[in-house]
Amino acid sequence: MGIPMSARSARVIDLEAMRNRLRAKRHLVRLAPELDGLEMVYHLASDPETLYGMPLLAWGLRDDGEVVGLVPWMEALTPCHDLDDPEHGHFVGYRDPETEEIFYTAPEHKVYELEHAAAYFDYEESGETTLLQQLPETLGTHALCLDEDAATWQLKLVFGWRLYSNGTIEALLVDESRVESTPVVAGDDCLYPGHSRHQVVYFFQRAIANRIRQEDPATLEALACMVGHDED
Repeated sequence: MGIPMSARSARVIDLEAMRNRLRAKRHLVRLAPELDGLEMVYHLASDPETLYGMPLLAWGLRDDGEVVGLVPWMEALTPCHDLDDPEHGHFVGYRDPETEEIFYTAPEHKVYELEHAAAYFDYEESGETTLLQQLPETLGTHALCLDEDAATWQLKLVFGWRLYSNGTIEALLVDESRVESTPVVAGDDCLYPGHSRHQVVYFFQRAIANRIRQEDPATLEALACMVGHDED
C-alpha cells in the first residue's frame, strides 16, 4: 500500500541560511576576564600522553547559553572547545592549578557572572556592527603582525580585546607614532584593532615573544616555517 501524499506543498530548505543561523547562535555575546589563574589543558597528536597547560584569558557566553574558556591561539582569541587540530593541539579540559582538578565545563561562578552581566547589558540588535565590550589583556600576549605589501613583520604587545555585536573579537594594538601620553589607557586614539591594519596577526605567549626578541635560533626557525606555510 502506498503512503498518502500530504496536501501541503514541498518546502525548499536553504541549507546555507540554516548554517548561518546555527553559527549565529554560537557567537559570543559577553566576556568575563579570568582572574584566578585557571588554565586550559591540551595535548599534541604527536604525544597524546603529555599534557600542556595554558592560562585562560577570559570566559565567553555564547548566544545559545554555552560558556567557554578563551585563549589567544594562532590568529584569534579562540574558544578552548574549538581546539581540535592534529598539529597544534587538542583541548582536554580546564584545570585549577591550586587543587589540580581538571574539569570540562565552565565553573558555575563564571556562568552566573556572564548570564547576569548579559541580562543587565541587554543591547538592542541593529543592522550595524557595534562595539559591545572591551577586555584588558592580562597575560602579556603579543601579536606578530604581517602586512600584504611588507616583507618584514612587527612584534607588538596586545593592549586589550574588543567584542563586537557580530561575535568577532579583535586584538587592540598600539600605534607608537600616535601615543600622546603614557601609560596608554582604553579609549586613546593610538589604539587600533589588529586586522584593521594588518593582513595577518598571530598571537604568542609572553615567553615565546621574548624568545623572538632575543632572536633564539630554534624559535626563529619555527616562526619562519609558520609564516612560510601561511603564505603558501
